[in-house]
Amino acid sequence: MWYFIGILGLATLPSLVLADGLDTGDTAWLLTATALVLFMTIPGLALFYSGLVRAKNTLSVLMQCFAITCLMSLLWMFAGYGLAFGDGGAWNNFIGSGNIMLADVTRAGMSGAIPETVFIMFQMTFAVITPALIVGGFAERMKFSAVLVFSTLWMFVVYVPVCHWVWGGGWLAQMGLLDFAGGTVVHINAGVAAIIAATVLGKRKGFPNSAMPPHNLTMTVTGAAMLWVGWFGFNAGSAVAANGDAGMAMLVTHISAAAGSLAWMCIEWVKHGKPSVLGIVTGMVAGLGTITPASGYVGPIGALVIGISAGIVCYYSTQYIKRTLKIDDSLDVFPVHGVGGILGTILAGVFVAEQFGGIGYAEGFTMSSQLIVQLYGVLATTFWCGIMTLVLLLLTKKLVGLRITEDQENVGLDVSEHDERGYII
Repeated sequence: MWYFIGILGLATLPSLVLADGLDTGDTAWLLTATALVLFMTIPGLALFYSGLVRAKNTLSVLMQCFAITCLMSLLWMFAGYGLAFGDGGAWNNFIGSGNIMLADVTRAGMSGAIPETVFIMFQMTFAVITPALIVGGFAERMKFSAVLVFSTLWMFVVYVPVCHWVWGGGWLAQMGLLDFAGGTVVHINAGVAAIIAATVLGKRKGFPNSAMPPHNLTMTVTGAAMLWVGWFGFNAGSAVAANGDAGMAMLVTHISAAAGSLAWMCIEWVKHGKPSVLGIVTGMVAGLGTITPASGYVGPIGALVIGISAGIVCYYSTQYIKRTLKIDDSLDVFPVHGVGGILGTILAGVFVAEQFGGIGYAEGFTMSSQLIVQLYGVLATTFWCGIMTLVLLLLTKKLVGLRITEDQENVGLDVSEHDERGYII
């Protein structure tokens, strides 16, 4: 009995702030959030994407997500963290510097009330999932060597600078951009890069005339459920503290995901007569991606509106990209993540207002002035990512080539690139 009473007593202890400024509660939460965000990529995103492709390409997507996780982690250690969050001196508006190979990192080093090592690892998981999201734009047709080369270049040329602009004290942060957990840094970046990649590589053989349905929706729904759970680390973890901001971010994240799911499902039900499993999980991802930039600033009512808007806008964006423009963004990265990131970044400037349950505008800001800053952030990220992604794809094509051959595409990337099969039947 006394053992269980002791356990209950420990569970109710408040955070401890130690002599060196370390807050044990904040640190414990950030360690948990870091694991949750990594859980989003492997296995969450990997399973979600691999179920959406055809059976002959399922291992290739799993391999790409897994390899990108490994590669981006080492690149973050090598120079990514220093460039994103270091002090760039005269160039600090645009890029950071220092901490090559994390040489200046020690066990005693602090980032606010948490160890710097925890902050480095938390931000590393964002640097991992962003290029992994792009995989959905070129799935089933890019060479594995090209995936690795392009992802390496893209990490340093696109992700790191935008991350510094927004979160590392760069020019967008100084302007007052509201991006709590990655509307610009993660979702607009990934979405724009994906549609540029889809356009440069061209359509899959048979698109759009041949049906290319997901080969394993059970796998996709499993991955989607993991994404939903992991997203709590993504958004609530971005408070970098175990406090009310983290709690509200978690609440609004969940509300938006649920609203986005049901909005997408209802549109399909009305338009096609039946609600689809693929539709409801895609609406969930749209709701999650759209609330991400606003999650630390808005209240439940704002989250509900943002989630419903995400389900509606992202649904029609998907139809427009595929049916009207006939761009083969294989797994709908731009219409879901890109459009969702744009929508959420703009709506953050609206629903941050106190009358909508938000935290209120910073001193000197009004709704109109905040919206101008939000638009600057959207346009700057879209322009930089679009131009640089195009350049990097062309460079990668020169270095190792981009697209597999027609015969390899017919066989599938599992066999042609990895000499393995996802299913032995």
